[in-house]
Amino acid sequence: MTPPAPIRLLLADDHPVVRAGLRAVLETEPGFRIVADVPTAEEAVELAGRLAPDVVLMDLRFDGEMRGSGATAAITARENAPRVLILTTYDTDVDILAAIEAGATGYLLKDAPPEELAAAVRTAAAGQSALAPTVALRLMDRMRAPATALSRRETEVLQLVADGLSNARISRQLFLSQATVKSHLVHIYAKLGVDSRTSAVAAATARGLIRR
Repeated sequence: MTPPAPIRLLLADDHPVVRAGLRAVLETEPGFRIVADVPTAEEAVELAGRLAPDVVLMDLRFDGEMRGSGATAAITARENAPRVLILTTYDTDVDILAAIEAGATGYLLKDAPPEELAAAVRTAAAGQSALAPTVALRLMDRMRAPATALSRRETEVLQLVADGLSNARISRQLFLSQATVKSHLVHIYAKLGVDSRTSAVAAATARGLIRR
């Protein structure tokens, strides 16, 4: 009987120690073959097209201009695209929503034990959703209370507020009018029960909606 073909993996993370650690863990798993590991999102997009892996393990933050969510969108937009499994330290709504909207099949945190990582890779390779328990819980909470959950655009606006950007800079970065930015902030204040930018950032950070 012919053994099944190995699951071919591409690793994308800008930290060489992390890539080496992932290799050490995944190469011991039966049925896995790592075809390449890369330090930039741009290289991940290029090699995902050229090497046709089954699963791309993708970080969200890179030193280059392209982020993990952008790379995920570029990879999954292709015909017969590989599955993308996000592997990151960030579990905020702003990151989770961006990754899922970009087409990620799964979302796992870097503190996941090796057996959970291996199971998530196999689940993603099979075309099924692979979510860390904390991520799945956050998404379920959003579904239970949709009226008070910030939309992806609202989380993006508030993250940029937290990053210190003015309304004018936010409008330029997100290609929105300043009036639309102000409208988003009004809705954010109402949903969070606050009345200022500072209070909104503090409340959203405490709830894990945006990064500190």
